[in-house]
Amino acid sequence: MSPAAAPTSTLAGWSRAPFTGGGLTYDCYEKGTGPGVVLIPEVPGITPEVLGLADHLVASGFTVVVPSPFGEPGRAATVGYTLRVVSRLCVSSEFRAFATGAHRPITDYLRAVAADLADRTPGSGVGVIGMCFTGGFALAAAVDDSVRASVLSQPGVPFPVSRAHRVDPGLSAAEFDAVAARADAGAVCAIGLRFSEDSVVPAARFQAIADRLGGAFEVIELDSSPGNEWGFAGSAHSVLTGEVRDMPGQPALAARDRVVSFLHERLAAEPS
Repeated sequence: MSPAAAPTSTLAGWSRAPFTGGGLTYDCYEKGTGPGVVLIPEVPGITPEVLGLADHLVASGFTVVVPSPFGEPGRAATVGYTLRVVSRLCVSSEFRAFATGAHRPITDYLRAVAADLADRTPGSGVGVIGMCFTGGFALAAAVDDSVRASVLSQPGVPFPVSRAHRVDPGLSAAEFDAVAARADAGAVCAIGLRFSEDSVVPAARFQAIADRLGGAFEVIELDSSPGNEWGFAGSAHSVLTGEVRDMPGQPALAARDRVVSFLHERLAAEPS
């Protein structure tokens, strides 16, 4: 693999089985041993880049489950394919892409996936990683007691079409209260990742989350301003997948390393 490209992988070695929870059924792909991590794919689905991250997590010592609520697993992203998936998700009641202060039914499913994985893997609980369209779902999943670590990578829902949307954390007020209470008790911590110039992921959204979670929310912001040292475009978006390069010191690679260490720290710890 060239360092000019993001890490990729295939579905080889992944087991597939349907899982039902929260009134929804989707296929889930599983691989690895060790503490559990639920990796929610970004749009348009389980792409080779998402699988590159998934296999890296497996190699880092985790049992990884990747649900497939949209897209064609293993298919590479193209503009047309991505737009078709986005158009479906925008009108789906399961995802509620434009709603503020909303409960999203897909998060009930993800909580069930997390609880099931926690019941059959070692450690004090599981981690959940969401990215792009699904970034905020990782925080909503932390309502469940099984979730000890939540990673919000470039959370873009609700779409930032107004100030109210830009500051919305991506979950309902009741869910946010529950997550904040768990964070206050030391039961869950979260990391948020974004590029500095990413208009899809407003800084105001992270500030709103930090205002509630305090020290339980770590923010990693990568510089994508004009002339930045690593040459990230102003449109840079996918922190843990598309922008990772296998080069020492590369900021997205370092962010991925931090996520792995965070998951080990949280999932190896005894519950508070």
